[in-house]
Amino acid sequence: MKKVLFLSAVLAFTACKKEATENTQNASESYSEGESAKAKTPEDLGKEIFEGRGNCTACHQPDQKVIGPSIKEIAKTYKDKKGDMVTFLKGNAEPIVDPSQFSVMQTNFEITKAMSDEELKAIETYIYSHLK
Repeated sequence: MKKVLFLSAVLAFTACKKEATENTQNASESYSEGESAKAKTPEDLGKEIFEGRGNCTACHQPDQKVIGPSIKEIAKTYKDKKGDMVTFLKGNAEPIVDPSQFSVMQTNFEITKAMSDEELKAIETYIYSHLK
């Protein structure tokens, strides 16, 4: 009887370990097929995030001020003032483009703070692409 219980425990443990390994592999496959895998360049990734889950287009348009400054104005100001856009998007820098709209932007910091440095740099690359 002890052998049967021992064998059952070993089989159960092995099955759980295999399932955990499969879940880990599935998670990495999902990540590799996610947003980063679709984008071919940092600019493309930045555009996808900016227009998608970043919800940036709700306030920022390429050539005109809507709620926040235009993308071109952001790019020009950050370039001219040598600002750090990534640090700002992490919520660790003062606004330099339109400080009067800073309180509106703060609501999106919950989204941008959760992004990786790679994603934030991609957004920055996309914004700077409007200077071309």
